[in-house]
Amino acid sequence: MAEYKVILFDLDGTLSDPKEGITKSVQFALENMDIVEPSIDRLETFIGPPLQVSFAEYYGLDGIESKRAIGFYRERFKEKGMFENVLYPDISLLLEALKERGFVLVVATSKPTVFAEQIIKYFELEKYFQLIVGSNLDGTRSSKTEIIQYILDKYTDFNRSDFVMIGDRKHDIIGAKNTGIHSIGVTYGYGSQEEIRDAEPNYIVSSIDDLMGLLLGSRVKDDYLLRK
Repeated sequence: MAEYKVILFDLDGTLSDPKEGITKSVQFALENMDIVEPSIDRLETFIGPPLQVSFAEYYGLDGIESKRAIGFYRERFKEKGMFENVLYPDISLLLEALKERGFVLVVATSKPTVFAEQIIKYFELEKYFQLIVGSNLDGTRSSKTEIIQYILDKYTDFNRSDFVMIGDRKHDIIGAKNTGIHSIGVTYGYGSQEEIRDAEPNYIVSSIDDLMGLLLGSRVKDDYLLRK
């Protein structure tokens, strides 16, 4: 495996499980757009991609309608949706181990930066990350390609081969390819195994334990867990 130095983590579906907060906020937005969607399970597809993309792709909303829907979404999300969220087991352990080993850790998410910062703080993970980069509230810098490129421009002392993007959706992997860095697809989040496989990341893992083993090496991982 390549020797990475800077690890980019997607947020939703990679660090935490945000299903309840995101799907209920999307449901609230759709109701306010006179669209009835009784099943929050059908709204899992909104976890990961930019909202404007999902509202257009799955409900046919045009640009103006999508902006209105996003406004309704944020109304509920800011109040309680962002906290209807659960950290995946052992994520803190993984981040602590990576930081101890000297990796630079960065959050790279399509979620607006202001919300991502609050969620990271809510989970008390801010001590692990040097930088949190998301989209802007006006909808700009929302693609993973733009977000990753922004991060690369911040860390010019590193080579592209020093970076790796970790995420659960094809957008993470495509963004990594577009910017010339490696990627690790995780299948414990919201992207299907088929979606991840078809996007062709450099590595695929099915659990956080496997991710720790891949990044740290099984011996390092076992020694670290024993010390804990």
